Amino acid sequence: MRGRQAATAGAIIGKIAGGAIGEMVDGTIGAVVETGARQLAAAGLSFGHGTTNAHDEAAWLVLWRLGLPLDSDLSALKNQPVTQAQLAQLAALFEERMHSRKPAAYLTREAWLQGVAFYIDERAIVPRSLIAELLADGSVDEFLGAHTRQVLDLCTGNGSLAVLAALAWPEVQVTGADISPEALAVARINVERHGLQQRIALQLSDGLSALPGPWDLILCNPPYVNAASMAALPAEYRAEPRLALAGGADGMDFIRPLLRTAAACMSDNAVLVLEIGNERPGFEAAFAQHPVHWLATSAGPDQVLLLTRQALALFFCS
Repeated sequence: MRGRQAATAGAIIGKIAGGAIGEMVDGTIGAVVETGARQLAAAGLSFGHGTTNAHDEAAWLVLWRLGLPLDSDLSALKNQPVTQAQLAQLAALFEERMHSRKPAAYLTREAWLQGVAFYIDERAIVPRSLIAELLADGSVDEFLGAHTRQVLDLCTGNGSLAVLAALAWPEVQVTGADISPEALAVARINVERHGLQQRIALQLSDGLSALPGPWDLILCNPPYVNAASMAALPAEYRAEPRLALAGGADGMDFIRPLLRTAAACMSDNAVLVLEIGNERPGFEAAFAQHPVHWLATSAGPDQVLLLTRQALALFFCS
């Protein structure tokens, strides 16, 4: 039985290593990560759901499958032996990643944003909002004040921004809203996981329709991918809920009504922080000559913008 198990593990590992089993016979963490990384790269996968390259994704999968902290020092672990049973489990995990083309976070049921762990599954998109950076580095703080008490995370998805906002500003109350009951069910798991039930409320709403406010701060990472870009998305992104990504022909289908109606739901000194990704051309075509304040992130200077209530009322309201 032991020989049969070893043979089976070797056969599966052969799929991972492209037949180069010799690269993995030493059965160490370092060997598995390196071999897995080569195979992920050769499989033509797309990254961007927590990692940006094959090596980091391979390390993530290996550490997770072995029950090791994801921030472990790989150099210190590289010679740690891996059992045949563990190799078989790792082989199956890598095979599933390559065959299904699902984001790794859907396979592990866990995603990290700004060092905070969140539950995730296919009911919501994998959390990766650039707004999380701005909450962590304090870029938004200068636009807030003692009046900032009610925060809305619109299009909350799995609730990650709502949780990060509550952690960043202990004095505020947060509402996470989404049109998807399925996404809100995932968000509820994360609110409870972080013990924030008393500070985060979850609300089903189509845009702002069920959210009269007044809000002192609105965070929004909406569906903004334009139709041409949607058609070209890699399989990993197509595995996510289309509702959370597709923004119509120019990416502005959700954003247009939001900017027209937001001021009426905001307090006098409130601000809106809006992520638009790579859609600045579409945004500027739709809202020509309307002044905005761009907030720089690791992805560039023009993927997240900030609008005051006054600017919204003056330039965007119909």
